[in-house]
Amino acid sequence: MKPLHLSHFTATSCLGRGLEATLQALRERKSGLKPCDFDIVDLPTYIGEVSGLEEVQLAPALKVYDCRNNRLAQLALEQDGFADAVRTAVAKYGTERVGVFVGTSTSGILQTELAYRRRDSSSGELPHDFDYDRTQNTFSVADFTRHFFGIQGPAVAISSACSSSAKVFASARRMMEAGLIDAAVVGGVDSLCLTTLYGFNSLGLCSPQACRPFDARRDGISIGEAGAFALLEWPQGELPKDAVLLAGIGESSDAYHMSSPHPEGLGARMAMEQALGSAGLRPQDIDYINLHGTATPSNDAAEGKAVLDLFGSHTPCSSTKGLTGHTLGAAGAIEAVVSALALQHGLMPAGANTQTLDPAISLDYLLDNRKVPVRYVLSNSFGFGGTNCSLVFGRAA
Repeated sequence: MKPLHLSHFTATSCLGRGLEATLQALRERKSGLKPCDFDIVDLPTYIGEVSGLEEVQLAPALKVYDCRNNRLAQLALEQDGFADAVRTAVAKYGTERVGVFVGTSTSGILQTELAYRRRDSSSGELPHDFDYDRTQNTFSVADFTRHFFGIQGPAVAISSACSSSAKVFASARRMMEAGLIDAAVVGGVDSLCLTTLYGFNSLGLCSPQACRPFDARRDGISIGEAGAFALLEWPQGELPKDAVLLAGIGESSDAYHMSSPHPEGLGARMAMEQALGSAGLRPQDIDYINLHGTATPSNDAAEGKAVLDLFGSHTPCSSTKGLTGHTLGAAGAIEAVVSALALQHGLMPAGANTQTLDPAISLDYLLDNRKVPVRYVLSNSFGFGGTNCSLVFGRAA
C-alpha cells in the first residue's frame, strides 16, 4: 500500500500531557499506575488516571459536549501544537476535505452514571440537563472533535473494544485512498468510569496490583484512560529522515468467543500477516513489536503464540500497558504514538512491572530499554470478540 505520513501526533495519559512527558516516562520506565481512588469506586486494583480533567473547561459553544471523555479529548488535542497543525491542514485542504476518525469504547458513560445519581426520587426521571447524544453516545467524541476544529468532512466513531483506535487508521486510509478526503484526524479517547472498572472486575480480569504483562505470575489488567491523536496526510516532497509513515495495516475477526482470544492466536496472526503483506515486508524486517499485552493469562499466551509462530523468538517486543494501563478504546492510538516515538528516538521501550518472564512464552521480551536504530515497528491491538488490528509504522529513511 502507499504509505501515509503522520505529519503530527500527540498523546496524553497517566504518563503526562504530550510527547515530552510520554517519552521521558518511556526512557525512565516510570509507570503512571496507582492504587484506585477514582470517584466512589471501592476495588482493590490499580488505575492510570489523567490528572486535572475536572479543571478542563470546554469553549462556551461546546459546553453541550461537557463530560470527562470530551474534556480528555480537548486536553489531548491542545498538546504539542497538534490543534494548530490540524487548523493549518483544514485551511489548506478545506473543511470538507478533512475527516475525523476517533475510537472509543465507553465514551462519556460516566456522565450517565452521574446523571443516575441525580434521578428524581419519585419518578426516577433523569435530570433535564443530561444530554445523552453529546456525552455518552459513542459518536460524541468524534462529533466533539469535528466541531472543535470546524471540520465538515466525514466524522466516524469506531467502537470495536480495544482495537478501536487502531482501526481508525484503516478507516481513514480507505477514505483517503477513495479520494473522499485529503487528510484525516485519527485518534482514540477513553476515560475512567464505574461501568468499566466494576465490569472488568466482575469478569475477574482486574489485577490487585500494577499489571505485569507476560510475567509468569500475571493476574489481570490495570485500567487506564488516555487521549491520543495523529494527523494523516499523503507524503509531500522530501520528508525528513525521522518522519513517521503508516506503512501497513492488517485487520481480522476470529470470532472465537465473546471475550476470550482464540487460544492459538489465529486471528492475531492473520492481522499481523496482513499488515506485513500490505507494507511489502517480511517478519525479519520488523525491528520492534509493541504487543497488545494486557497481562491477562489467556491474552498474553494467545498473542505470544501468534508472535512466535510468525516472528520466532528473536524480534524484540514489549507491552507498554504496564506504564499506561489498558486504555481500552484509546489503546491503539496511544501505542501508535509510542511506536512513532520509538522510530524517531531509536528507543525500544521495556515493559514495566514485569519481573519474571513466563517460560512458556519464549519471546525476546524487553525488561530493559534498548537504544538502537529502529526502522519498522509493528503495533498490535486486539479487542473482545476477536476484533484484531495490526499496524506497521516506519521511518521515511
